[in-house]
Amino acid sequence: MGEVAFYKDRFVGIEENVVPIQERGHQFGDGVYEVIRVYGGEPFLMEEHFDRLERSAAAIDLRLPYRREKLKAIVKEALERSEIKEAEIYFQITRGISPRQHHYPECDAVFALTVRQAKTLDSIKREEGVPVTIAEDDRWLNCYIKSLNLLPNVMAKQKAMAKGCAEAIYQRDGIITEGSSSNAFAVKDGVIYTHPATRGILHGITRATVIELAKEMDIAVKEEKFDTEFFLNADEVFFTSTSVEVMPVSEADGTRFPETRPVTLKLSDAFKKLYIKGQ
Repeated sequence: MGEVAFYKDRFVGIEENVVPIQERGHQFGDGVYEVIRVYGGEPFLMEEHFDRLERSAAAIDLRLPYRREKLKAIVKEALERSEIKEAEIYFQITRGISPRQHHYPECDAVFALTVRQAKTLDSIKREEGVPVTIAEDDRWLNCYIKSLNLLPNVMAKQKAMAKGCAEAIYQRDGIITEGSSSNAFAVKDGVIYTHPATRGILHGITRATVIELAKEMDIAVKEEKFDTEFFLNADEVFFTSTSVEVMPVSEADGTRFPETRPVTLKLSDAFKKLYIKGQ
């Protein structure tokens, strides 16, 4: 039992050095990736993650090395080898291995995967919420592509960590977009607000699931732009991702949000019931 890795066409040791110096992901970040959460041994929302993977690959003219059924078979075998029931599956596909050049080379794409124990979600943070900081969104304009080019996200997350915050919430031209590794939501007068799924944000799988759950519970959702002032005056704020699920926010750069979060709590409970049902 333990972490498992797959590279190119075989399972490898988790510490094995397998990435060639001429690998396009290493040189250019020329590739796409996904992260799937596993609950009780069952991958959650796997089809939705593969749908997004295919959209991201098509957006950068990347031909996937395997069909979906083959990718799913690799995921299944990796989970069986790991014996990890609460896991995170990370996989990426790059354009391949070729002498360094900027334009697309004639080579085969490369698939890599790891399975590891999922992070334990802190029950206290989930109850009390976490602090966030607001950061300028200086990324490129195609954030809907889940590409390997994450340096701006990494830098924003590091600045948040240095401030003792759990996440950096991006603003662009005064408009809240999303988090450095999440989607952001604000609640005002019982209505949920979140940035529309444009090219400027990642179309989060958890984001879409939470929106559907809200609609099923007759909670109004408005996918529309809102500014930083609106965000800071919200009744509730939370962010979502595969890793953190639904995470309440306690404050943003010193602005405290109300401790009572009825909408966030309902969504968090509904999301948990959904993945428990799938086990």
